[in-house]
Amino acid sequence: MDLFDDPAAAGNSPEFTVTELSGAIKRVIEGEFGHVRIRGEVGRVSRPRSGHIYLDLKDDRSVISGVIWKGVSGRLDTQPEEGMEVVATGRITTFGGQSKYQIVIEDIKPAGMGALMALLEKRKAALAAEGLFAPERKRPLPYLPEIIGVVTSPSGAVIRDILHRLRDRFPRKVLIWPVAVQGAKCAPEVVRAIEGFNRLTPGGALPRPDLLIVARGGGSVEDLWGFNEETVARAAARSDIPLISAVGHETDTTLIDFVSDKRAPTPTAAAELAVPVRHELAAWLDGQGARMRQALSQGLTRRGQRMRDMARALPRADTLLEGPRQRLDRGGEKLAPALIAGVQGRRVALADMSGGLRPGTLRRHLDADRQRLAKLSARLSPAWERNLAGQRERFGLRSARFQPQVLHRQISNRRERLSTRVQNFHPDVLSRDISKQSQRLGDLLARLARAGSAAQEQRRRQIEALGRTLGTLGYRETLARGFAVVRGDGEVVTASAAAETAGRLEIEFADGRLELDGKSSGGPKAKTPPDQGSLL
Repeated sequence: MDLFDDPAAAGNSPEFTVTELSGAIKRVIEGEFGHVRIRGEVGRVSRPRSGHIYLDLKDDRSVISGVIWKGVSGRLDTQPEEGMEVVATGRITTFGGQSKYQIVIEDIKPAGMGALMALLEKRKAALAAEGLFAPERKRPLPYLPEIIGVVTSPSGAVIRDILHRLRDRFPRKVLIWPVAVQGAKCAPEVVRAIEGFNRLTPGGALPRPDLLIVARGGGSVEDLWGFNEETVARAAARSDIPLISAVGHETDTTLIDFVSDKRAPTPTAAAELAVPVRHELAAWLDGQGARMRQALSQGLTRRGQRMRDMARALPRADTLLEGPRQRLDRGGEKLAPALIAGVQGRRVALADMSGGLRPGTLRRHLDADRQRLAKLSARLSPAWERNLAGQRERFGLRSARFQPQVLHRQISNRRERLSTRVQNFHPDVLSRDISKQSQRLGDLLARLARAGSAAQEQRRRQIEALGRTLGTLGYRETLARGFAVVRGDGEVVTASAAAETAGRLEIEFADGRLELDGKSSGGPKAKTPPDQGSLL
């Protein structure tokens, strides 16, 4: 049946339904265009919940619709994005429901290097706008990680280079997560590896690494494109473990390099960044130990020298005892005359007092005392009788008010209360109370002792610190370095004019003082040791 006969014969042409005509057009188009490759720019992109992808391919004059079924979209190396220039491979068909033709895309790839770089720049700008490249997000690498996780191909030369470099510098435990480093499986496997390492439990049966290395050897842009996928960059940014990216050679750059905490130009350089050199670290520790021993030795030497200097500045024991000995001798000389004078003075006082004692005077005093005693005795008897009568009267009144039965009732009540208390008395309760009070008293005494010891230790440290500060800031440390203090007539001289007018000059050195007569011949006088009690 020919559907494209001459229109002049329309009167004899058969009639077709819309479905029949649409099916005939579909068969003609699919027969003429089995598989085609179309180059164009991706326009509108729609991703419904069904999983299919609907898009437009356009150039400067025309637009063709396209569809990528769900099963095909999951296998694509490159996902279409609006603005990309691509080469789509598929078959042309029609959609009778809307009377339009479209291409069913089976494969889609960027149209050349320019398109890939444009797509990369677009993704890079979007991630940078989210702040994933910000320097403040990057964490410092651990100085000496115990476990290092490596995400790479287990069969390539990359893992051998990393292990060899780690063994040479500082051997560490390495966990390898094998992934595809090229092709459609690269991006999802790298994402699963990064997330899997982060889900491990620290210190578990399979311990969580302290550092991650994502590594791959060099290659073209297409070979490294899996590390430019947005999912890989976001997984690296979400990683709680510090991550080093070592993808490609030094000139190769991928999106994971921008979001990682550290970028290494090569996988070998990543191993060098991960661990220090053991021999250099041991040498540094030896150097630090030598410096510490030298500093300790120098400190002990300085303190010993300072102690010897201070010991030389202290006066001799004989000098300290001269004054007390002299005072003792003078006191001994004055003791005998003082005792004699005291005894004589007391004898004179006793003689003066005994001279006034006469028998007649004593008798007069005794007669006067007897008379006063007789008068008091005469007054005492009536007063005693009156007091006794008053006491008897009060006793009679109280006896009249006394009622024995009330006293018996009070005694009975008190006996009942006493028996009740005795019955309710528990020695165990009393013992526990006494034990608790004793324990509380012991705790208080211990706290008081600790507080006193701590306060005493703090005061001791403060006094020692003040002593060290005094020794460091004192002017005698300056004298030991070759300086001197000049005094004129007892005052410190700071100008030559004052020294010329002074009657007497005194120069203090570290080991003593030298006195000069400023107005005489200038000859030095006796040298005296420095005064330790004076400070400027």
